[in-house]
Amino acid sequence: MHRLARTGGTAELLRWLAGRAEGWAGIVGPDGTVLHAAARTAGAMVPDVAGLVAESASALAERGVQAYSVDTGEHTALLFPLSGFPQGGFPQSGLPQGTSPQGVGDPAAPVLAVVTPRPVAAGLATLLADVVLPLSLCLQAETLERKRRRVDLAESRGREAVLHLLMTGQLSIAQQVAGALRPRLPDPVRVCVVECSGDDRDEVARVCVDADGGRSWIVRCPVYARHLILVMPAEDAGEKAPEPGAAPTDETVAGRVGDCVVGVSEPVPLADTATGYRQAFHALAVARELPTRHARFGVSPDPALVVGPAGRRWADELLNPLLTHVPRRAQDPGSQELLATATSWLAFSSHATDHLKVHRNTLAARLRLIGELLGLDLHRLADQSALDLALRVRATPAPACTPEAPSSAPPFPYASGTSQAAGGLDAILCRPAVRDWADRQLAPVLGAEETLRTWLRCEGRLGPTAAGLGISVPGARKRLTRLETVLQRSLLRPPSARYDLWLAWRSRDLAAPRH
Repeated sequence: MHRLARTGGTAELLRWLAGRAEGWAGIVGPDGTVLHAAARTAGAMVPDVAGLVAESASALAERGVQAYSVDTGEHTALLFPLSGFPQGGFPQSGLPQGTSPQGVGDPAAPVLAVVTPRPVAAGLATLLADVVLPLSLCLQAETLERKRRRVDLAESRGREAVLHLLMTGQLSIAQQVAGALRPRLPDPVRVCVVECSGDDRDEVARVCVDADGGRSWIVRCPVYARHLILVMPAEDAGEKAPEPGAAPTDETVAGRVGDCVVGVSEPVPLADTATGYRQAFHALAVARELPTRHARFGVSPDPALVVGPAGRRWADELLNPLLTHVPRRAQDPGSQELLATATSWLAFSSHATDHLKVHRNTLAARLRLIGELLGLDLHRLADQSALDLALRVRATPAPACTPEAPSSAPPFPYASGTSQAAGGLDAILCRPAVRDWADRQLAPVLGAEETLRTWLRCEGRLGPTAAGLGISVPGARKRLTRLETVLQRSLLRPPSARYDLWLAWRSRDLAAPRH
């Protein structure tokens, strides 16, 4: 009994009992519901074993006795209340398990029921009395384990919800929700993305907790099943480790888990967690090609920081129909929900269904509505890039935008494939600060930009890119993978740098006639 209790639990004990009784064994709730059951053979069961044990369990509860038996002529049902299940669900302090203050079984306790052919084997009743304790302990342990898993799942989903709020810029609500969990959300932060191998994400999470003493906010990525997202205090991954002389958390994790890959962002304010995540994801693409399996995001300003006041006005004008949208029905998505949908889709593409927990048809319907409201064709990379930049500008504090005196340059025509609603973007991309940003983005690939230009011209799709280059799809993938290392950005997996690269090329093309 004790060996089966340790190795197989309730199910194995019941199977063993059914074999010893040459019949049926199960655990029945106080209302007669069969909770667990096992039978030696189908022929060993009486025609209505569930009805028999339910009736017997009801009689046992009414009498408040420690054992009960019923004979049907061909079979005998033996019932014993399980110990350790008082009405509160756990043993009462100061009372022996399995007893009430009057010394009889608790009517709310589950019952061990065995149906055996007559005559009853010698010693079977004693055997059942002996198995009550290990069976009770197994059942309690399994009940507690199920509760623990539900609590873990609830906490995991709570953390995921906080991350979602941070990613969509709802900082105040995120902090309120996070107040019930631990640790507190740090500010400023570095975002770290850990790519695990196989199904060891839980073990890697434990390593992360041990590495930084539980100071980081650890979330299982809802989009990529092998990713962990760490929102760390900025000093833990930067110049200052949790303890003097200790390695930063991200480096410790990469060193202790031999097959994981780690990407880390620059220090960012907590309100810019979405930017930190994109940076960490780009660093992860670089880390995959390094022997250390660890990389930090290189210094590269966000384009939202260099568009200036004119860029902010352009973004406000572009997004205004979305920000002021009022749904016609209460169940339709409002402006905040549509903004969150657009942000998630631009970051995760089709994986936004996992991030937002919506059906793909719901996502498609919301995207159609967003496109109609903004006058954008969201199938085109040009309009996607315009919307992505506008959302990032809106999420950036106004004083952070680089100021610039008004330009007297004439407006440029709309970019090819860009809707009229996003056409004003060209004037923003002509700003000297934006041109400088674009030059820094493209400097690593100048002179060998054919693959990148073709990929952007083909809307970031791999098949058409391969056809345009006259090579195979695997060949195009290899070229883009090499470009990821050169650019230190993710291209093939979202969040992708394709929006920034499209903006950089457009800015460079607009500046070309001036040289």
